[in-house]
Amino acid sequence: MSEFAELAAKAEKLDATDELAGKRAEFVLDEIVYLDGNSLGALPANVPGRVEDVVLRQWGRMRIRSWDESGWWTAPERIGDRIAPLVGAAPGQIVVGDSTSVNVFKALVAAVRIAESTGSAGSAGSTGSAGTGRDEILVDATTFPTDGYIAESAARMTGRTLRPVTPAEVPAALSGRTAAVLLNHVDYRTGRLHDLPSLTAAVHAAGAVAVWDLCHSAGALPVGLDEHGVDLAVGCTYKYLNGGPGSPAYLYVRRDLQDRFDSPLPGWNSHTEPFGMRPDFEPASGALRGRVGTPDILSMLALEAAMEVWDGVSIEAVRAKSLALTDFFLECVAAYVPKDRVESVTPAPHAERGSQVALRSADAGDVMKRLIERGVVGDFRHPDVLRFGFTPLYVGFADVERAARVLAEVLLR
Repeated sequence: MSEFAELAAKAEKLDATDELAGKRAEFVLDEIVYLDGNSLGALPANVPGRVEDVVLRQWGRMRIRSWDESGWWTAPERIGDRIAPLVGAAPGQIVVGDSTSVNVFKALVAAVRIAESTGSAGSAGSTGSAGTGRDEILVDATTFPTDGYIAESAARMTGRTLRPVTPAEVPAALSGRTAAVLLNHVDYRTGRLHDLPSLTAAVHAAGAVAVWDLCHSAGALPVGLDEHGVDLAVGCTYKYLNGGPGSPAYLYVRRDLQDRFDSPLPGWNSHTEPFGMRPDFEPASGALRGRVGTPDILSMLALEAAMEVWDGVSIEAVRAKSLALTDFFLECVAAYVPKDRVESVTPAPHAERGSQVALRSADAGDVMKRLIERGVVGDFRHPDVLRFGFTPLYVGFADVERAARVLAEVLLR
């Protein structure tokens, strides 16, 4: 039996025992192997009907009554509570709305303000020292560019110095000067999973506030926000959560920090009396402080419908399949692709791997174009990275074997 036949047979066996295999039917998919869910998740099949109802009935016939009668007003917190179990948070700590960039800005400025208030965030219930000496913000030097741009603006706004460091350098870079640290849970280029528990603990030991970007981990692996005492976190919903293009992001504020969360973007939706129209701002209690203006209801309720695909699914099962998929892809690539044509830049150890595999290839841009022409959709990151995202709810092992086989055929042309 050839290597192709052996690995194809192995894929068939793995698919036959996949406890999440039935979830694929809940998405709108075709014969294409879709490995770009780490950029835009596939469409859940129930979303079009739900959006039609929102537009034609709730908006079209009920009109303004839907703010109360259809639950529009409470959607940001309600959907936040749907996301919460996937990131290891108890209810009442996540609010949905705005973009990831806006939420990064809110979180980072609020983190600095928490650090300069009496006591620091630290672990739940702790009271470390903060004060005016905390004049520095650390930011992940390998972060998605927008996070860096936002961090630089937040530093200027708060009179802090911005210091880019790699996640590995964070423990040594922390000091009594550190006010806040902005880190990515998973590196968007390489798929490297950073050690959230130990890095958060190090930030707290230094008396600073930890802010995490979960865009490439939420819905792909356990996060444990409450368990590890994360202070603030943000994330998008259009990748592994399948909320749709530009779907609203979310903001997590740890419960014991909520009365100290001082948003730089206060709005009528975050006012304790939103319809009082008072000229003075008094923040609402709880995670509602993270709201700003009128929620984007159409995309918000499309996201709520999309979250139903998670019914009955444990994030632990998703993580187990994610690792099995990425392991199998690397096995197939090693068997099919000449060793001098690609190099994996994604860590091999499970503890350091997200839910994607990044392969370095000198002609990556052209290779990805040809893969897409052959029905295998991943994406390209400048200058030389082929990026393949594995969404366990709808990607199967036969998809993985086919992707590696087509990659080999493209590279051998």
